Amino acid sequence: MKRQKQGTLSRRTFLGMCGGLAAQSTLCFSAGASDTPKTFRAGTAIRDITPKTGVSLAGHFRDRQATHVHDPLQVRCLVLDDSTTQLVLVMVDSCMVPRDLFDAAKKVIHHTLGIPLSNMLMAATHTHTAPSSVSIFQSDPVPGYAELVKAALVEGVCEAYKCRVPAQIAWGSGVVSDEVFNRRWFMKPGTLPADPFGKTTDRVRMNPPRASEDLIESAGSIDPEIPFIAVRHKNGKPLAILANYALHYVGGTDAGAMSADYFGCFAASLTQLLRAAPDETPFLAMLSNGASANINNIDFSKPGSAADPYEQMNAVADKAAQEVYRVYQTLTFSDWLPLAAATRDLMLGTRRPQKTELLRAQSIVDAASSEIMKSTEEVFARETLLLKHYPEQVSVPLQVLRIGDIAIAAIPCEIFVETGLYLKKESPFPHAFPIALANGYNGYLPTAEQHALGGYETWRARSSYLEIHAAKKIQDNIIDMLQVLHT
Repeated sequence: MKRQKQGTLSRRTFLGMCGGLAAQSTLCFSAGASDTPKTFRAGTAIRDITPKTGVSLAGHFRDRQATHVHDPLQVRCLVLDDSTTQLVLVMVDSCMVPRDLFDAAKKVIHHTLGIPLSNMLMAATHTHTAPSSVSIFQSDPVPGYAELVKAALVEGVCEAYKCRVPAQIAWGSGVVSDEVFNRRWFMKPGTLPADPFGKTTDRVRMNPPRASEDLIESAGSIDPEIPFIAVRHKNGKPLAILANYALHYVGGTDAGAMSADYFGCFAASLTQLLRAAPDETPFLAMLSNGASANINNIDFSKPGSAADPYEQMNAVADKAAQEVYRVYQTLTFSDWLPLAAATRDLMLGTRRPQKTELLRAQSIVDAASSEIMKSTEEVFARETLLLKHYPEQVSVPLQVLRIGDIAIAAIPCEIFVETGLYLKKESPFPHAFPIALANGYNGYLPTAEQHALGGYETWRARSSYLEIHAAKKIQDNIIDMLQVLHT
């Protein structure tokens, strides 16, 4: 298949960013020499990663080209420091980011600042209107964009490290239950079409027709919690909030737009609510993606209604920000909390196609009317051929962070809500939440029970290829890692 022409970064732009990186790294290397024992500090930084228009956008079966920028795409960086241990938490406005890009940035940061690789959590938000960073369906990485993102990651973390100030930290949790819905539905017998592989074993459908008489019930639960970590200056001025919500994304942009989706809207809304004016250490609001692989913003039991572009994402973001702001007013902040981190690479099997499946896929692709696959069957046939080259096993990076009595589980997948709820329930820490699409990208992570129901998220592709029992193995390892941190 021919690659479509895409935009690239100019040499001047890239070299300029590298020059800024070198200068920033020098400043950060010497910071913190006079740390005070038992002093909790935090620093923040934001970097823009919006490219020029004309680049491929991720998040759809077919490649799309960006024609304009609605709102900036950003890298948001937070560094926490308990005087002994530093943690790095970064959110990237991207659909997904490959592990090698994150690892490359972490290595530079480690060599510059000395922060262990295990202590850096970097995750994509999962906006579907950002440049492609991973080869997924019919979109390939934008040439030069990985270098831009890597430079922004390194510069942002270095600046946040340099800007650390004495701070206080707190934990909060809100609830917004009327904006999250399970998107997988049981349907009446005989109403489900065959899957892209010609099989009729699916029992559920993702994003079914709204208010259809063929709907029976949703095939799973939701998680309405919005847990968050709040950091403020010693004088009470807000410094940073890292929130988490199990909502896939919202969407509803105009065609061809680059946008951070409701993740960016949330940050803007919360900043306005807290009236955080820019200064040398700017306020940072960021929203991470929770266990939302089977959760979206559509109530399929009711008819849809028309909305203007960006109307719905702003409404959802404002509601989430208002809830975080409400709870923020009640928080009790601590002057110090211990920090810790652990990582583990887990080897998991892959679901590779058999010879008969490859022959069928090849015949479908050969019969397609163009090099651009149009039907769902054609798209997944192409995916089947590409999976032929995948290894039998892959290494999946897992990470856990401890912030006092708070635990964060970082998983490089689109996590099903069932796994997120399990981790919250079984965590040895009083408070816990998962961050999806963290430290890499390994596709959807359905539970074995959800695999048995079939549906889009289970269809084998580069977006869903891990073994059927991957979720169980991952959650067991995460709980084991948390137990170690808890002792």
